[in-house]
Amino acid sequence: MTTAEKAYTTVSTKMAEEGAQISKMFGMPTLKINGKAFAGFANEAMIFKLAAEAHALALQERGSKLFEPTPGRQMKEWVQVPTTSSNKWLFFAHSAKDYCFKSKK
Repeated sequence: MTTAEKAYTTVSTKMAEEGAQISKMFGMPTLKINGKAFAGFANEAMIFKLAAEAHALALQERGSKLFEPTPGRQMKEWVQVPTTSSNKWLFFAHSAKDYCFKSKK
């Protein structure tokens, strides 16, 4: 298991303890609530659906970029944060969960 996979497992386990489902979407490990994804793992990085300040903070991490599942097709709300920032993955996972679910009430 790579360092990135271990870090993802730590984050996904913690989020599952808080009610998220560990799942897959398009073959990618994904965190969901009620069937809707808010974070995932691809290319040795975690991907988060973020907005506003959390989105800007994620993009400030060295090596972070907008998630591009297909070349030329960026997903502007989704930020890919590399393993070098894995110490912040749990923060971004909480931010993504809050953005995707608490704001929809």
